[in-house]
Amino acid sequence: MPLAMAGVKEKVCVCSMAGGRKIHQRLSSMGLNVGSEIEVIKRGIPGPFLIKYGDTRLAIGAGMAHKIMVTPI
Repeated sequence: MPLAMAGVKEKVCVCSMAGGRKIHQRLSSMGLNVGSEIEVIKRGIPGPFLIKYGDTRLAIGAGMAHKIMVTPI
């Protein structure tokens, strides 16, 4: 399922990323890779999605959240 469908406080694992090379580079520069475990802090309706990865909190736009495929942990 896309990250955009995950609920608040749900822990998920990144299983794939759709999109081109720029999106992969952008997410990798933020520390998100396939296999990363993240927690949704705030759903981005409206606004950005806030996620927690380790001790880091990131804001991701809704378009990018639809391209990150995750599985529940």
